[in-house]
Amino acid sequence: MSIQVNQDESLLLHLNEAIATIRDKEQLFQIIARKLRLIFPFDMMGISIFDKELLNKRLFFKDYTTIDPPEPPPANISVFTPIIGSPVELLLQDPRIQHIELREYVRHYADFEPFQRLLRQGIQYMTMVPMWLSGQLTGYLILATIRPPAYSAADEQLLEKITSLVAVAVRNSLDFEEVARREQQRTLQLNVTNALLSIKQREPLFRAIAGELGQVVPFDYFGIRVQRAGQREAFEGFAEFTRLADDPSGALLALDPNRHQQRHPHEIVDMYRQMSGLLQSAGLYRGEDFRQLAVRYPAMRTAYDEHRVRAMLIVPIWQRADEAAVLLLASPAPDGFGPDDLATVQALVPQIALALENLFAFEQIEELKAQVEQERTYLIDEINTDRPADGLIGVSPALQQVRQRIAQVAGTDATVLITGETGTGKEVVARALHQASPRQGRALVKINCAALPAQLIESELFGHEKGAYTGAVERRIGKFELADGGTIFLDEVGELPLDLQAKLLRVLQEKEFERLGGNRVLTTNARVLAATNRVLEEEVRAGRFRADLYYRLNVFPIQLAPLRERPQDIEPLVQHYLASLSKRLARPPRPIRPVDMVALQAYPWPGNIRELEHVLEQAIIVSQGAWLEFGGFAAGPTLRALPPGPATSLAPANTPTEPAGASDAPLKTLREQERDHILAALRRTGGRVSGVQGAATILDINPKTLEARMKKLGIRRTVVAE
Repeated sequence: MSIQVNQDESLLLHLNEAIATIRDKEQLFQIIARKLRLIFPFDMMGISIFDKELLNKRLFFKDYTTIDPPEPPPANISVFTPIIGSPVELLLQDPRIQHIELREYVRHYADFEPFQRLLRQGIQYMTMVPMWLSGQLTGYLILATIRPPAYSAADEQLLEKITSLVAVAVRNSLDFEEVARREQQRTLQLNVTNALLSIKQREPLFRAIAGELGQVVPFDYFGIRVQRAGQREAFEGFAEFTRLADDPSGALLALDPNRHQQRHPHEIVDMYRQMSGLLQSAGLYRGEDFRQLAVRYPAMRTAYDEHRVRAMLIVPIWQRADEAAVLLLASPAPDGFGPDDLATVQALVPQIALALENLFAFEQIEELKAQVEQERTYLIDEINTDRPADGLIGVSPALQQVRQRIAQVAGTDATVLITGETGTGKEVVARALHQASPRQGRALVKINCAALPAQLIESELFGHEKGAYTGAVERRIGKFELADGGTIFLDEVGELPLDLQAKLLRVLQEKEFERLGGNRVLTTNARVLAATNRVLEEEVRAGRFRADLYYRLNVFPIQLAPLRERPQDIEPLVQHYLASLSKRLARPPRPIRPVDMVALQAYPWPGNIRELEHVLEQAIIVSQGAWLEFGGFAAGPTLRALPPGPATSLAPANTPTEPAGASDAPLKTLREQERDHILAALRRTGGRVSGVQGAATILDINPKTLEARMKKLGIRRTVVAE
């Protein structure tokens, strides 16, 4: 008897020493199992632990001896499951050592899979020993056998003593696990914080967060979705990654952003809006719970069917008015996540939230910097423009009517369509409208719709994302985004291609657009001013301009009269340009002869104010004497260059410098004057329309506009060139 007592005490002492010195959980409990096997024959040993409230259980350790091969335990043995509804609830009714026959014990729990698994392995009997620690039931030590066990009272007493030591070992092991988990969390938090400080781009930041999370929480799919204030789409920022099924430890791969191409963007918005309530609180959904979500929510159905997801963690990052952010982890394994995984992710929420806030703040700073820089360019251009307060020079009734129209509409946000021949000052009117409006403190953003190739106009208007097309090496904000809060002036709007007309119509109607290559719906509060020298009613009838866009633009039309109908404005315009051009060209100001002023007022000016400015600029350059000399210009039915020679003055058509009998010749119509004028320019260039040496450059009009006028007047280049 004393030998047996000594052996028992030696065993207890050895176990005590192992518990005090060994920190590795697997190694410690393998030693405990091996020592127990020397005294008590068993085929399987297990340790099941309970939570403090005795509501949930979890398999802590399992070891087989004679069963070969053993059936593997569940993938995640650290998951707590409810006690109620399982055979374990019977143990709580009478917590003492119990020797049970498994088949009889589970008679009323036929669906309890752990015991059914033991039966399949041949286990028939179980000895259940309660584990107590400080008077609290913490779990059970289980010894299972294929054959009926035989325990004496002394054996049971020894087993209870050993189990009390096992309870201490379990508690120590759980404490070590908690310390390790917290240390792991701190390391993870530090890594995420480092990413916050060093990464300023979306995908690299999201990938870094996902990579760090993957070190502690195994997952197959990772996603962050963000809805920000003022964004109409469901989620303004997002990132989705996956791992290859055959390489779960490999690099994260971005999910194909075009996989939803068959769905309309608004359909995707609705899918996530339906889940807004679900995404507002943390949740762990696995197995049947997740299947129920897939039945209820179309977005979850997509994950269930397309990606075979069977478990998901949902962790809100923030919930504010009109703003939300949520992190999702998904796995194809029904028991892919446990409560500890949820707690780990929740502990990282402050760092992830700070990283996202920092990212979005950095993006906003970069966009504001770009906007301020472009506004600075526009403002410098405005400052360097030497014009009167409203920019409108003249006293004619036609110009007074324009001023009246500007005063009527400037204080509103109505769209204005400015029409008139080329060179009549449509941009000046647009600037006057902007300066007289409440938006004068913001930029007036100008874009010439005829100055860029068709494939670049969309990028210029709406911007583009990095990689949207070849050469798009960085994100660029468009003119509508830049003009937010200010005014955008669309010059030559009649030159827009039909496909871009539809997108412009959307901006006018909905105040929203998308960057080229992007999927974010952006909004703009820009007032739209448009100008054209085309007759848009004719363009609509010809099918070259959308009728609905025309009506949207033509809310408040302002028609500019050509200079030939405003002779009263020529003298003030001449005086203005003589002063400003002489200063810019660093030439002394020279007076103009009265006879030349009369000639300027008599000339039809097919190029309008722009042509007048260029003629005066040329005169300032060539003049050498006391008076302004128009050496390269002659008044008459057409504009032509004189051969080199002494400087001559500009004379009206009825002066003695005219050929004899010219005053008796019948006057030509304006159409004939224009036709002769264009033919003269084409003859000089050999029929060339565009380019540096083209007729359009000489006449100072857009090549497309010149081609349209040639077509209307029946002029062919082939005939001119012959």
